[in-house]
Amino acid sequence: MSYSSSATATGAQEGAHSKRGFWSSRLAFILAATGSAVGLGNIWKFPYITGENGGGAFVLVYLICIAVVGIPIMMAEVLIGRRGGHSPVNSLRQITQRDKLNPAWKWVGAIGVLAGFLILSFYSVIGGWALSYVGTSAAGQFSGQTADAVGGIFSGLLSDPMTLLSWHTLFMALVMVVVARGVSSGLERATSILMPGLFVLLLIMVGYAMTSGHFGEAVSFLFQPDFSKLTTSGVLVALGHAFFTLSLGMAVMMAYGSYLPKNVSIAKASVTVSVMDTGVALLAGLAIFPIVFANGMEPGAGPGLIFQTLPLAFGQMPMGTLFGTLFFVLLVFAAWTSGISLLEPLVEWLEEQKGMNRTVSTLIAGLVCWVLGIASILSLNLWSDVAPLGMFAMFEGKTIFDLLDYLTANILLPLGGLLVAVLVGWFMSKQALQNELSLSEGGFNLWYNTLKFITPVAVLVVFLYNLS
Repeated sequence: MSYSSSATATGAQEGAHSKRGFWSSRLAFILAATGSAVGLGNIWKFPYITGENGGGAFVLVYLICIAVVGIPIMMAEVLIGRRGGHSPVNSLRQITQRDKLNPAWKWVGAIGVLAGFLILSFYSVIGGWALSYVGTSAAGQFSGQTADAVGGIFSGLLSDPMTLLSWHTLFMALVMVVVARGVSSGLERATSILMPGLFVLLLIMVGYAMTSGHFGEAVSFLFQPDFSKLTTSGVLVALGHAFFTLSLGMAVMMAYGSYLPKNVSIAKASVTVSVMDTGVALLAGLAIFPIVFANGMEPGAGPGLIFQTLPLAFGQMPMGTLFGTLFFVLLVFAAWTSGISLLEPLVEWLEEQKGMNRTVSTLIAGLVCWVLGIASILSLNLWSDVAPLGMFAMFEGKTIFDLLDYLTANILLPLGGLLVAVLVGWFMSKQALQNELSLSEGGFNLWYNTLKFITPVAVLVVFLYNLS
């Protein structure tokens, strides 16, 4: 690319940015991106999959996967967003035109936007569960209850479509209010409050867990590898979770990257976000496992760990009502910041493509997502026997809720991440990548070769494993 064309492209990009807004600082981007990455996956999923896969050895493999898969793809997605300077679809359209690539690459952005939208439709339902449990815990309904009674509270919630609808509606409203306010007044202001609040709550929960008498046991479980407990399946689960926990493959980091000023290092910001996200997951483990061990419960309790096992434990512990309530407030904060990021790419695209203002685009995107969420709610009760694609063996018995989860987690996200790695590693101008990242030669080559040769293979393995 000639100097003059590069300067013209840069000027056009900065002109677009001036109308759309920037993050006010590197910290603002880091808090927003960390808010996106930190969600139910860290506080709900990471502890139970760690418990299911033996603890320390799984954590070690997970950390390696973050370095080999998570950070390289995050850097690539943020780079695409900043280099394109628009919504994910239009950023990729700009890049394909500028680098004379096949215009079909723009569909990588579309895959991500679709994945994020579909995820939010059922993620909002789960966020509603967390909101519901804040009130349930605060009212002391878990105190002194048996396992059957606590399980009955959860099954009673799932069987009541109107109650689920009210919580789903409240959660979507919370997300839409923030997104409608834009970058500085909405996304940045919300994450600057919610993320520090989340960390404070998490540290309080860890401090509480230290009083349980089983904190040392939890530390050993998380950080002393026992490779005899690690299976091939566990390695692939670690690889898959490392990819999904950072909000990769759903166009979020492209959207957030499009608001990133040129003077912010993509590499440093991406590494910081990855470290903070991983830190939250480990702190969640340190908050949860001492309580689990103190009550003689199984760390591998599965998805019910948060909504059934922990409430039972809180109900038996001193000050359990207070700390149980704080825990579910923490869960709401994590879900809320992720929900905001999932809606943003579609809203950004509607603003650009359809010329809508921020409020209208948020209202339309949010309402459509809310309506789709109703189908997930009904699949938990009235439509529990409806399997829309049950005629295909791989989708047999999957409700609408299960189907949306499966299609996004196992197909759309890894496919999007794989295509990003291939596009950036194999097709985009190497010189343009060097200019955008401003890394030392050694640092750039390490990232570039990892993204080009190692990351695609790792993601492809997860992709094929999930489809098998």
